[in-house]
Order: sequence, then structure tokens, then C-alpha cells
Amino acid sequence: MTGESFDEVTSLRQRLDELRLEHRDLDDAIARLADNPVEDELMLRRLKKRKLALKDRIVAIEHLLDPDEYA
Repeated sequence: MTGESFDEVTSLRQRLDELRLEHRDLDDAIARLADNPVEDELMLRRLKKRKLALKDRIVAIEHLLDPDEYA
């Protein structure tokens, strides 16, 4: 593996960790909003949409890092 490839993989893994953390944080925020029905329904929908988008990005990066795993 070249230095550039190693840097790219390291960068992808770091980004993957960041996305997973943000995904967990959104999960917590969604749970808190869902527990309080008085809260803004639009905000809840936006958070869920953001969470789904993050999950798609996480899966895409995981596929880049381990393409054979999903074949």
C-alpha cells in the first residue's frame, strides 16, 4: 500500500468514526423528541431524515474500505 493509499484509508476510517458518532447522537436526540410528543414534529422528521442520510454515507464508506465483504 502506498503512502497516499494509506492516508486515504486512514482518512476514510476517521470520517467513518465521525459519522457513526453523529448517527448515535441523532439517535439519542430522536429518542428524546419522541418521548415528548409536545415537541416539534417537523424537527423529528428532519432528524430522522438526516440519520438515514448518515447511515447511507456510513454504508458507502464501509463498502469502500471492505468491498469484498459485501460481494
